[in-house]
Amino acid sequence: MRGAPKIVVVVITVIALCVAMMMLRPKARALIRGMFAKADNNPAHQAVNSKPLALPLIEPRIEVFKSKRELILYSGGAVVRVFRVGLGSDPKNDKRTEGDGRTPEGDFVICSKNPKSNYYLSLGLNYPNEEDAERGLRNGLISTAQRDQIVASIRARDCPPWNTKLGGEVFIHGNGSGSDWTLGCIALDDRDIREVFDAIPKNTPVKINP
Repeated sequence: MRGAPKIVVVVITVIALCVAMMMLRPKARALIRGMFAKADNNPAHQAVNSKPLALPLIEPRIEVFKSKRELILYSGGAVVRVFRVGLGSDPKNDKRTEGDGRTPEGDFVICSKNPKSNYYLSLGLNYPNEEDAERGLRNGLISTAQRDQIVASIRARDCPPWNTKLGGEVFIHGNGSGSDWTLGCIALDDRDIREVFDAIPKNTPVKINP
């Protein structure tokens, strides 16, 4: 039993660290998550990503395949990067409402770029799009005025309102792709989001597939 006090100390220390993690600001939690991100060892990804990225990209676009946990970056119609991603806590289903933990599906564009994100770097998606707005109106989640505001923002190539029952603030950001840990965003490892962030402009098309 001589070792019992040491075990107690270890247990208390672990509990204290866990509590401290929960109390940390999102930026600090994200930084720690990024520090422990696992390397992407997929040989197919490594083969594509080992080639130099020729900038500027030609008509860049992004495609995400949720089932494969992959983000593909295109330039001139050719695949130039393939990155592993993490998704929302409910990764299979299409996003419908605020707080459902789902990553949306459909056609979007990058409507904002934040170099000071709590999650290293972030690219904002113009979710909800017009299709989401029409569905939300049919389902009684938003009003006609809210639908019209979303549609007007989309057509003006701005970020739509992110404060309706449909949810918003869906980003492609950093701090780790090793698990489905986000609230609905698409998470990359920091080195990968840095490359994408620097390579693409606002209004880059993004297609998210099931």
